Amino acid sequence: MAKIAVVYYSSTGNTHQLAQAVAEGAEEAGAEVRLRRVAETAPDAAIDSNPAWRAHLDAVADVQIAAPEDLEWADGYALGTPTRFGTPSAQLKSYLDTLGGLWATGKLANRGATAFTSAQNTHGGNESTILTLFNVFSHFGAVIVPPGYTDPLLFDAGGNPYGASVASGGDANAASDKVLAAARYQGRRLAEISAKLVA
Repeated sequence: MAKIAVVYYSSTGNTHQLAQAVAEGAEEAGAEVRLRRVAETAPDAAIDSNPAWRAHLDAVADVQIAAPEDLEWADGYALGTPTRFGTPSAQLKSYLDTLGGLWATGKLANRGATAFTSAQNTHGGNESTILTLFNVFSHFGAVIVPPGYTDPLLFDAGGNPYGASVASGGDANAASDKVLAAARYQGRRLAEISAKLVA
């Protein structure tokens, strides 16, 4: 049985929905899963300027904050973030910046790794954000596990071969059933490949 860490940042809830679906998929494949959110670093004034942001932050208060130890524990990991100008959010990047010690000792290498994201619009940077995280995985020495086109359901969800993604259109609950199915599939695939790596 693989151990999978799903670590994400979400401001209004779309990436959180994807993270839950990825975690569910990994559990369906028999993995032990840790679902963790990274710490919010934005000031209260910014959060309170968007009621959906404040509501989501309050709603996920019980989701444990990610620590470097969560990735050290895992046989595979999934990172999720909304796109910020085509790149990961500052909050997720801040978490990644705490991983230098694990990286330097090779403790992030040879593990399955995948990514998922959300943006306001279809061409808002979903693919470039995931590809940016692939750069991080390469530095870790991880084995990148994209969904590719390995199941027809991925086409129904928009056909992103890099990872599950959603175009929110400003809706804090925009992930369709088809996109959530793709995210669950991505979690299952990560768990299955990670289990093979540890075997």
